[in-house]
Amino acid sequence: MSTTTSQSNSHPLRRHRGLLATLIIVAVILLDQIIKIWVKTSFYMNEDYEITSWFHLHFIENNGMAFGMEIGPKIFLTCFRLVLAGALIWALCKLRKMPTVKTGFLVCLALIVAGAIGNIIDCVFYGVIFNNPFPPALATLFPPDGGYGTLFHGRVVDMFYFPLFSFMWPSWVPGVGGQQFLFFQPVFNLADAAISCGMIAALIFYPKQLTIPTPSSSSENEENQPK
Repeated sequence: MSTTTSQSNSHPLRRHRGLLATLIIVAVILLDQIIKIWVKTSFYMNEDYEITSWFHLHFIENNGMAFGMEIGPKIFLTCFRLVLAGALIWALCKLRKMPTVKTGFLVCLALIVAGAIGNIIDCVFYGVIFNNPFPPALATLFPPDGGYGTLFHGRVVDMFYFPLFSFMWPSWVPGVGGQQFLFFQPVFNLADAAISCGMIAALIFYPKQLTIPTPSSSSENEENQPK
C-alpha cells in the first residue's frame, strides 16, 4: 500500500465521511417530514400564509415529481423513486470508500438521497395515514375512518412558494403579449430543495466526480494526486 493511500485513509474526515453522509440524510428526512406533517395538519388545501411579499407558505399536494411535475402513472413514479433511491444508496456506500472521491461530492449525493427518500415517504404512506377533508377543515393524522388513499398512492406535500417578482409582457411580444409573468411560480418542499441543491452543486463543483471510478482506477489515480 502506498504512503498516499495510508494518509488518505487515516484522514479523520475521510474515515468518518460515511457517518457524515448518514447524518445529512437522517437530518434532512426528519426536518422534511416534520415540516410536511405540520403543514398537512395546520393548513387546509390551497391555504396561503404570507411571511414576506416574496416568501409564502402555500399548501398544495401533487402526484408527480419535483416541483409538481407529473410524468406517467402514480405507481410508476413511486416505483421509480424506490429504484432510484436504492441505486443512489448503493453508489454512496461504494463511493465513500474511494479516496479519490471528494467528500463534498458525497455530501451532494447524500442530499439527493435524502430528498428522494423524503418524497418516497409521502408517496408510500401519506394516503394511508392522512385524510383529505374539504377546506377549511384540516387533515388528521391517523384518522379513525382511514386515509384518503392506499399504500403507494399518497400525494407529495409542498409548501414553499417564492413569488420573487412579476411583470407584464409588452403587447408586442408574440404569444405572451399582455400576460403577466411571475418568477418563481413552482411550489416545492425541503426534499425537492435538497435534490436540486445536491444536483446543481455536483454539476458545478464536482463534474469530474460524476464518472464513477472503479477500485483499480482509483488506486492508480491517487498516486498521481498532489500531496
